[in-house]
Amino acid sequence: MSHRILVPEDAPFTLEQREWLSDFLSKTLGSASGEGVEHDGPAVPVTILVGSQTGNAEGCAKRMAKDLNGGRFDTEVVDMAQYDSGRLAGEKNLLVITSTYGDGEPPDNAADLYEFILSDQAPEMKGVRFSVLALGDTEYPDFCKCGIDFDQRLESLGAERVYPRVDCDVDFDEAFAGWRKGVIESLGGGTATDITASAESESIPYGKKNPFGSPILRNYNLNGEGANKETHHVELSLEGSGMDYVVGDALGVFPVNQESQVDEILNSLPFNTNDEVPMPGGGESSLRDALMTGYDIRSLTPKLLQAWQSRSGSPYLRSVVESGDRKVMNDFCWGRELIDLVTEYPADFADGEEFVKVLKKLQPRLYSIASSPNAHPGEVHLTIAIVRYNSHGRDRGGVCSTFLADRAEGIQPGVFVHHNKAFRMVEDDDAPIIMVGPGTGVAPFRAFLEERRVRGAAGKNWLLFGNPHRKTDFLYEEEFVSMQKDGFLTRLDLAFSRDQEEKIYVQHRMEENGAEMWQWLENGASFYVCGDASRMAKDVDASLHKIVEKHGGKSEDEAKSYIKGLKKEKRYQRDVY
Repeated sequence: MSHRILVPEDAPFTLEQREWLSDFLSKTLGSASGEGVEHDGPAVPVTILVGSQTGNAEGCAKRMAKDLNGGRFDTEVVDMAQYDSGRLAGEKNLLVITSTYGDGEPPDNAADLYEFILSDQAPEMKGVRFSVLALGDTEYPDFCKCGIDFDQRLESLGAERVYPRVDCDVDFDEAFAGWRKGVIESLGGGTATDITASAESESIPYGKKNPFGSPILRNYNLNGEGANKETHHVELSLEGSGMDYVVGDALGVFPVNQESQVDEILNSLPFNTNDEVPMPGGGESSLRDALMTGYDIRSLTPKLLQAWQSRSGSPYLRSVVESGDRKVMNDFCWGRELIDLVTEYPADFADGEEFVKVLKKLQPRLYSIASSPNAHPGEVHLTIAIVRYNSHGRDRGGVCSTFLADRAEGIQPGVFVHHNKAFRMVEDDDAPIIMVGPGTGVAPFRAFLEERRVRGAAGKNWLLFGNPHRKTDFLYEEEFVSMQKDGFLTRLDLAFSRDQEEKIYVQHRMEENGAEMWQWLENGASFYVCGDASRMAKDVDASLHKIVEKHGGKSEDEAKSYIKGLKKEKRYQRDVY
């Protein structure tokens, strides 16, 4: 058995740095010593079930398995879509790691198992030990719902919880580390070996915890004059980063908050704002720098409201919080930001350190990559909708989109590659593909088409794109029309919703061409969707079911089974948000 060296959780490194350092030391010290670690008794079986939409849950599962396999455990990581539900009652130790997306929905690969385990067909699970790690985002009302449902249902089926469920927000590293440590100890594993080690920062690969400062090569608006939308095409350099990506991946971008808003907040605070404060990732900085790059000053959540209200004398804010009605709190938060609390509902904070404790870490934003690395070596391209709106008398906007559109000149944003193994282009160059990507959802399909062209793929390509107006909102029009004219883009179906009295969307184009779409699917086509999860993706999915029923001659249940088969074969993939 290999010698696994763990860097302790309280070591002065980030989680990603500890992981990298553990691997490095394990390979060098372990191989140099030639010694292994022997454990008495048979290996303890552990099954880790993964429900992952963008890869975060999968990454946690792999890290967990790596640590377990370094001890006395025999660990198997299983994609929920590939898991045989008949195994559930016979599991000894079951770990569930799953995200939640959209309106409290399970990830695509978890949908079938989620439906089964909540049904009356689920087996009794006495004798099964389990624990759940739930990933989510507190900005959404059904925070971690999928993981919560798994946890409660496993308990109701008689399984024994060996370690309490942990619900993780988007900044999940610390919560995951605590869950991982607790589970391993609860299952009878040892604790981390205490190692004194140091690492030069430049030797640690670029990633989320060590972002690469990327020069912006080009940054321009794709929309035509008079458009009601603003969509930027942004090209960044990855030269010297050592980072690689494949089509289907995403790029994480660290934003910088708006300077004027930070200054307005500072001018309204009731304490000396010149003191140093802790930064979310460690170390200290001035409060101004912390609010510029370290803390989220845009998002309000019920949790923040509760912390704020306890220090505020506002009767109205108190009534909102003490109502206990999540909808009331969410309605209050919508369209408001930290500046609204600071100016309209002043709170009595003693100093900057107490103030930043109630704030969330400023998170990077993930954008689907719109380029092929083989078509643009050393570069990565993004297609970004710039979010602007007015609410409660203030002009507002998306923190990262407006940063890139308005405030990024002369700045090299910190970036990292987020690998999305749940959204991969088919490897068979002869296989047909169908791509549905309205608005900025077209981004990964520009990358797919570039990659297929570079590879000389002979498979047919069908793109369905939609936006409000053809004249102003046909993103990458010259590229796609040129591909269509030379025959590389076999079909290009367009849905410009407001160019006629009756609104037309991509799902309508699907149904209009349902017979041909069915033939493509029967001929082995893979079906891809990218874009809005709450409406578009659901409407497209409903239309796909209708097409299979109508043109495949199937019943409703048979159509569901057919589409489940597509998902299992990785021929139906979605990158939705």
